Amino acid sequence: VQLQASGGGLVQPGGSLRLSCAASGRTFSIYRMGWFRQAPGKERSFVGTISWSGGSTIYADSVKGRFTISRDNMKNTMYLEMNALQPEDTAVYYCAADDSGGRRWSYWGQGTLVTVSS
Repeated sequence: VQLQASGGGLVQPGGSLRLSCAASGRTFSIYRMGWFRQAPGKERSFVGTISWSGGSTIYADSVKGRFTISRDNMKNTMYLEMNALQPEDTAVYYCAADDSGGRRWSYWGQGTLVTVSS
């Protein structure tokens, strides 16, 4: 499975941005997909995840109510809708895919930079 993340950029505080993650290859094997982020000088952290079949979602407390993950199975694409962005949301955002039934994140995209600044 190959993952291509896109949609990052510069946004003002309070603004919105939508990231995309296009999957290709053995997409039929995907169990779930997720978003992670790594802020400058910090470790990579979990943002949220979505099950590929049922579409159920889980979010980190820090983004709950502001971020929404969705997917389009026909396009093999996952989205991250980010609202009410704050400077602390500045990070490189990575998408990941799991084909192990929930045991590990097997595949990673290259990351897309989101900068929240006035």
